Amino acid sequence: MLPTLFGVVTLTFIITQFVPGGPIEHVLNEAQGTDTGAEASGGGGLNYSAGGRVDDSQLQQLREMYGFDKPVLERYWLMISRFARFDLGESYFTHESVWSLIKSKLPVSLSLGLWTFMLTYLISVPLGIAKAVRAGTRFDLVSSVLVMTGYAIPGFVLGVLLLVLFGGGTYWTVFPLRGLTSENWEQLSATGKVLDYLWHIALPVTATVVSQFAVKTMLTKHAVLEQIRRQYVLTARAKGLSERSVLWRHVFRNALLPLVTGFPATFIAAFFTGSLLIETLFSLDGLGLLSFESVRRRDYPVVIGTLFLFTLLGLFTKLIGDLAYVLADPRIKFDSHRS
Repeated sequence: MLPTLFGVVTLTFIITQFVPGGPIEHVLNEAQGTDTGAEASGGGGLNYSAGGRVDDSQLQQLREMYGFDKPVLERYWLMISRFARFDLGESYFTHESVWSLIKSKLPVSLSLGLWTFMLTYLISVPLGIAKAVRAGTRFDLVSSVLVMTGYAIPGFVLGVLLLVLFGGGTYWTVFPLRGLTSENWEQLSATGKVLDYLWHIALPVTATVVSQFAVKTMLTKHAVLEQIRRQYVLTARAKGLSERSVLWRHVFRNALLPLVTGFPATFIAAFFTGSLLIETLFSLDGLGLLSFESVRRRDYPVVIGTLFLFTLLGLFTKLIGDLAYVLADPRIKFDSHRS
């Protein structure tokens, strides 16, 4: 885990330090009116009017402010020492800590991720089991066509379609266009707040989750089918056990091993791989939009800090997945191979 994390951070640092169009160039473009065409601020009290000229002293101040007056190796060592203390730094442009920015965007990503995760498993696992039990029937064929159609439709395309149909685009105004809550959310009752939140989250969650069903459903189906064909199932049936008992007491537990081991990674990925297009389409200010804006503005502390955090979480979920596999399948003992 540590070499992987070290390699990801190092490679990202190299790219951000030497890629053209860094934060200083971004501020200079704003100051010269070639970026936004309006009054720009480089932060730290350095203000430039559009079309103005930045002299050498101001340029040196910018380098000092962003830390580019130091050698590359020194900047790299300072970054590594901060990350070792879990200090992700401060944004170049908003002058907020990266932790604060992540916390402010987290509710949106949590909302999308949690609902996507729960609905995916609650629908895909029972559907996959039903398809395995009824393999080859009309139900199996129709459900496969539906989930594969959903898988083939990109989430942002489905989001546009939902907005046009139900978001007041062309047909019916059933759901709101943007945000997670209404402007008068604070004045609503507890029940009203829950209903208002579900009303706002319905379309973005639908656009995100539909394409997620196919993989988990087909994985569950094939895992159950593989177990049904095993010898122990024939033995259990020969002993007179009912089909329900065979399915839930024997087949179900063994068939869900691939899903259980992937559970931690799927759980974390649902929060931190939110679609940028979905967030933009429904005006949701989440982590996806934060990452995109940070890359666009060359806000390197936010870019590297968020990537460091996501990589660390991803590595821990891989570790938890390995441990979950050992707990789910007692036949696997890593220490027995060493002995």
